[in-house]
Amino acid sequence: MERRVSGVAVLDKSVRILEVLADGRRRNLSQLVGDTGQPRATCHRLLHALQAHGLTHLGADERWELGARLGELAGAVGGPGLAASAAEPLHRLVEETGESAQLYVARAGQRVCVAAVESPRSLRTIVPVGATLPLDRGSAGQVLSLVPAVLRRGWAESVEEREKGVTSVSAPVRRDGLVVAAVSVSGPVERTSRQPGRRYATAVTSAARAIETALAAP
Repeated sequence: MERRVSGVAVLDKSVRILEVLADGRRRNLSQLVGDTGQPRATCHRLLHALQAHGLTHLGADERWELGARLGELAGAVGGPGLAASAAEPLHRLVEETGESAQLYVARAGQRVCVAAVESPRSLRTIVPVGATLPLDRGSAGQVLSLVPAVLRRGWAESVEEREKGVTSVSAPVRRDGLVVAAVSVSGPVERTSRQPGRRYATAVTSAARAIETALAAP
């Protein structure tokens, strides 16, 4: 049964594709046809149209997933209150882990630090607010690129991906079901280990939930 929400059929069908892919499971065209209930030709056409806008992505294995552009658009949903909502959770994250904490949003194919609290230790990572970093390196980049495995697990880790000697762990911050930011903790590898997720995943995901609660507060 075709779902009609807005009265604009092509929009409703496109949104239905995004809703199906939002569970993080990559699908081929036949699977999407079955899950959306749309004709094969329609589904194929809309998938490629969405891809042209960066809203879907077709992998080398011919499976579809959400595109990184969604993260950029979602970053705007947080609005100016996003950094303010993250202030207290970021400070608690630093107190709990002893490492620096940051909040990133996706913009124009990169990630931008919109809030940061530095570790009190002399040897620490420093990411200034406003810093622009690549989306294809680092745990926050994995989150904001909407990597399906990361979204299913709820966190990502990186070891010396972006900078030698630095590790990080990040978790998605959602608002109204959309990933609007990535909260991260980062530090020197000799202190955080080469498996930082074991140490910090729980703290980082808790910080993400705290930011979400603050965003939802009236």
